[in-house]
Amino acid sequence: MKVLVVDDNHLLASTLQEILEHEGCEVMTAKDGVDGYSAYLLFEPDLVITDIQMPGKNGLEMMQCIRTHDPMIQTIYMSGDISPFQAPLLEEEKKYPVSIFEKPFPLEQLRNFVSRTTADPIQENAVYGY
Repeated sequence: MKVLVVDDNHLLASTLQEILEHEGCEVMTAKDGVDGYSAYLLFEPDLVITDIQMPGKNGLEMMQCIRTHDPMIQTIYMSGDISPFQAPLLEEEKKYPVSIFEKPFPLEQLRNFVSRTTADPIQENAVYGY
């Protein structure tokens, strides 16, 4: 499975990359929504894990661009404070395969998600960390 991790926190992005590679994933990271969209076009991942709040283009804006190419790409949104984004996230969940992880989330949660997604790529929408 190819996974794109987009987060302006370099340490978190690197940690997620290491964990996902250990799970057998091919991983690319990007530092913000602009770089994330460019990375998506080059890498063509199966899963995008993105922070919501980032400088420049945020995670929701980046995913709008990505969804013009692949509306049903599996997406995990991460944020330390999801409350300002609840309305757009609810809309996303109605239309697309979306999961929400509230930071900090247990790394085992990510491992379990990736294992289930690899075994069964069509996942129900899920919210974690509330």
